[in-house]
Amino acid sequence: MLFNSFEFAIFLPIVFLLYWFVFNKTIRLQNTFLLIAGYVFYGWWDWRFLFLIAFSTLFDFTIGLLLDKTSNEQKRKWLFASSCLINIGLLAFFKYFNFFIDNFITAFDSIGYHVPPVTLKIILPVGISFYTFQSLSYTTDIFRRKMKPTRDLISFAAFISFFPQLVAGPIERAFHLLPQFYVKREFDQEQAVTGMRQILWGLFKKIVIADTLASYVDQIFASYDMLPGSTLLLGAIYFSVQIYCDFSGYSSIAIGTARLFGFSLMQNFNYPYFSLSVPEFWRKWHISLTSWFRDYVYIPMGGSRGNLSRTIFNTLFVFTLSGFWHGANWTFIIWGLLNGLFMIPNLLSGNSKQKQASTSFSIKNLVAMLATFGLITFTWIFFRSTNVHQAFQYIQHIFSASLIKYPVQHGMAMTFPLIAILFLVEWLRKQEYEALQPKNIPVLLRYGIYISMIIICLAFFKQNQSFIYFQF
Repeated sequence: MLFNSFEFAIFLPIVFLLYWFVFNKTIRLQNTFLLIAGYVFYGWWDWRFLFLIAFSTLFDFTIGLLLDKTSNEQKRKWLFASSCLINIGLLAFFKYFNFFIDNFITAFDSIGYHVPPVTLKIILPVGISFYTFQSLSYTTDIFRRKMKPTRDLISFAAFISFFPQLVAGPIERAFHLLPQFYVKREFDQEQAVTGMRQILWGLFKKIVIADTLASYVDQIFASYDMLPGSTLLLGAIYFSVQIYCDFSGYSSIAIGTARLFGFSLMQNFNYPYFSLSVPEFWRKWHISLTSWFRDYVYIPMGGSRGNLSRTIFNTLFVFTLSGFWHGANWTFIIWGLLNGLFMIPNLLSGNSKQKQASTSFSIKNLVAMLATFGLITFTWIFFRSTNVHQAFQYIQHIFSASLIKYPVQHGMAMTFPLIAILFLVEWLRKQEYEALQPKNIPVLLRYGIYISMIIICLAFFKQNQSFIYFQF
């Protein structure tokens, strides 16, 4: 079920009313209802994969209990290894099986050995990368003795299948979200109003900006070999804004929806395109995934505690792995590796951990922002391209004599104002948690803005416009 669909527009109010007026008597009733709502929400896409999420839930719930019960370190290691094997194994099968098989066949063909192709028609379950990492972090933290396991299966199952963030995050940690299922939620009007504002801003970013840019991005990338370099550069910039509005839009809707039910989710985006460096960008982009890889991969590998060469290796490995997490395509791997390479200058200068102040305007900061945006936009070309060949051809066509030509008109009269509105609103509200924070705005003007945004969203609305990160 998509957030930007008629089905969800019916689903959400029904669930909201039942949750607060029918199933609000006890914690168990609230959690049971959220569990049912999560399974309906997920099963709307394909009910068969409910068995997969149910299996993952029951397996990691059991492993958590056994890890706590067992004091023998060798047995605990085997239990934890089984959790890793099952979770990563399921993810690898559904997401990467054909990728590995195809590359295996290609490798043998290159040395003269023909291997008969074996390709399965595997459907990628929506959100498997997200709920798998969420569940795996639970058993990891229990194994590390950072938290105690829950003995409440309903609460744990509701935590794994919590519908606002089930299919595209934020990837929540059990120690943050799971305890919120242990206490009875009381309706908080202020929290609900804040949630509605976040939902509205998320829908505006997705429906009005991201989906509008998407049609032009698709046209440009589909005919890159017939367009001047200036237009291709415009297409890359469009995609940078599109993917941000698409994914941060989903996160805003997820966080806002969770607030309607009395839950607090972690911030997933913190105005990343105002960053002054690539490290700062990655502290502000997809924060839940970046911090997951930091805590469960980068730090266990040694992080930055070793010598410089080891730190560089750890950084490149984690970013490459992050790229591979996004999909079974060499374009994602190169995208991740490039971002890792762009971290190296800061590692060499010792500024990788420096918290840079991007809150004030200056020529120096503007140049740093544009440079960072340019580097990130360059990497997005690989992310968006169908294959590596197309990505390199696209870049080659950009850096040609046609770069100085006036770009072919691709909706600039509409897209430029929308992009300007996005960056203006976020720059003015960059100190706030939410972009539609009503501070210093008169009530009549504020509600006039809200109503205008709703009308604009309805005018731009197109059914069945999926979110980019649903494919991951």
